Amino acid sequence: MLDDQFVRAIQLILECRGRIIVTGIGKSGVIGQKMSATFSSTGTPSFFLHPAEAIHGDLGMVTRDDMVICLSKSGNTNEISAIIPTLKKIGVPIITLTGNLRSSLAERSDVVLNVCVENEACPNDLAPTASTVAMLAMGDALAVALLEQRGFQKEDFAFFHPGGSLGRQFVTIDEIMFTGSRIPLVPLDAGLQQIISEISTKRLGGTCVVEDSGILAGIITDGDMRRLWSQPVNIDKLTAKDIMNADPKTIETGALATQAFKILDQHNIMQIIVVDVKKKPIGMIHLHDLLDAGIGSR
Repeated sequence: MLDDQFVRAIQLILECRGRIIVTGIGKSGVIGQKMSATFSSTGTPSFFLHPAEAIHGDLGMVTRDDMVICLSKSGNTNEISAIIPTLKKIGVPIITLTGNLRSSLAERSDVVLNVCVENEACPNDLAPTASTVAMLAMGDALAVALLEQRGFQKEDFAFFHPGGSLGRQFVTIDEIMFTGSRIPLVPLDAGLQQIISEISTKRLGGTCVVEDSGILAGIITDGDMRRLWSQPVNIDKLTAKDIMNADPKTIETGALATQAFKILDQHNIMQIIVVDVKKKPIGMIHLHDLLDAGIGSR
């Protein structure tokens, strides 16, 4: 049940200048580890403290800037009860998730969140099943309310998830693209030798063609060059302006790398030019660079 106590819990966590320390034992401890991990990955620094280790020295990890969330179905877990006096002396706020609002742990907590269930799903009403689901749901509710209050965005989520498929969904092209002197560039009047040299040297399978102002005018790919050799024309006097594709595929800085991959895949091309608001090239990405970064697949 989300009530005034839930609101107070959110206020206490937002006011905390340190870490959110989650503690519990048994199945409640497993839920606590998940809760702590969710907090940390969504903008609320947290770690899990095993109560049995806490009473043997790990309480030294707790500072007065922190706060503690205790998980106990009965509210009378011996290992947690044993650390409460020290937590009180340190002066940290205590939030408890319990199914027993009259327990000693509930009475000594600053905020109590009710996770009472009528019965466990276990046919013997013994194994923690429904009660752990209730704790898990309450923990997730806290995490979601906190990330909303903090204005936690997908870019923040990506920052804390640089690895795995989740992280790859939020990688931007700025993290992958080639910039500066590594961007292949030729002017409109560039001859074949300059064009071939730029494509070969920069090794991105093509080159941007730019106007004198630096604005993108087109692109020439190595495929364009191969097709050129098969044409019955005098190529010696051709310039970049004559050869280029004047409608290159571009993407603006800050876009997601997955978006760049979709454009490449949709148009069956190998490179895309990154431009600024003035349509000047500031980067280039090759399909292979996206694949090497784990973006998309073909």
